[in-house]
Amino acid sequence: MIAYSEVSAFTSTLGQGNRAGVVLDASGLSEAEMRELAAFLGAPETVFVTRMGRSAVQVRYFTPTQEVEFCGHATLALGLMLAQSGHWRGELLELETLAGRVPLQLISEAGVPHQVWMRQQRHEIRPVPSSLRAELAEALGIDARMIHRGLPLAAASTGLWSVFVPLLDPVILDALEPDLDRITLLSGALDVGSVYAYAPMGVNRFAARDFAPALGISEDPVTGSAGGALMALLAHGGRLPVRAGRACGVIYQGHALGTPGEVEVEVEMQGDAVMAVHVGGCAVLEREGVWRRERS
Repeated sequence: MIAYSEVSAFTSTLGQGNRAGVVLDASGLSEAEMRELAAFLGAPETVFVTRMGRSAVQVRYFTPTQEVEFCGHATLALGLMLAQSGHWRGELLELETLAGRVPLQLISEAGVPHQVWMRQQRHEIRPVPSSLRAELAEALGIDARMIHRGLPLAAASTGLWSVFVPLLDPVILDALEPDLDRITLLSGALDVGSVYAYAPMGVNRFAARDFAPALGISEDPVTGSAGGALMALLAHGGRLPVRAGRACGVIYQGHALGTPGEVEVEVEMQGDAVMAVHVGGCAVLEREGVWRRERS
């Protein structure tokens, strides 16, 4: 019997944000069993702790169909469960992921875990051929004239690659009717995990939707990894105000699915260079259960 938790990340309200499966003791599970359990839970991602140490925790992430190198909302969910179970009291803690080491910070209020922050991996950017602009628009179900010309359209990553498509306003974003088959093909052509559409709501506030059918996720409700990569992309391009070497912002995601959440991001800058990307938010435990392993 394998104990698991289901946690909603980037929200403090039950049933909102993005659901993640968390398995605190997966040391005895095979890769096939992790895949099976992730499919059983059906959350966009499930995180498995394969080795628990005092200052480092080794983890693996699975969607319902495949393994991925990193997942922001599942990392947030894991941080909450490590704190609530007594494994973590706010001391230095690093996750060992396939994308690299991810340091975590715990913020508590009156002794109660309130927020988890993660320092994501090195920010990387790849240009997107201008010839694909119209194809991306069509895959999202819009005219290319609805793409914002003043914001960056590019591929970026802080652990998991996405292509970022800027739209003129949140009304267009909410009305998207994506062609998931075409998005899958474009994701493969661009070697990314998702197509992430975003629109400005203010100087440092953005609305977003993330389509990841290539990873077995039609639409990811709230995406921490892509949120960090987006804010770093904007800061690098001079599209976010920088004060004392830091650019901060918030991404609102999940409204189109009825599960709104908020991703807070802080980017450390040196000139126009991104030095570090920090992503944080709240999380809430939804339910706990056990999974029975099948033995031949």
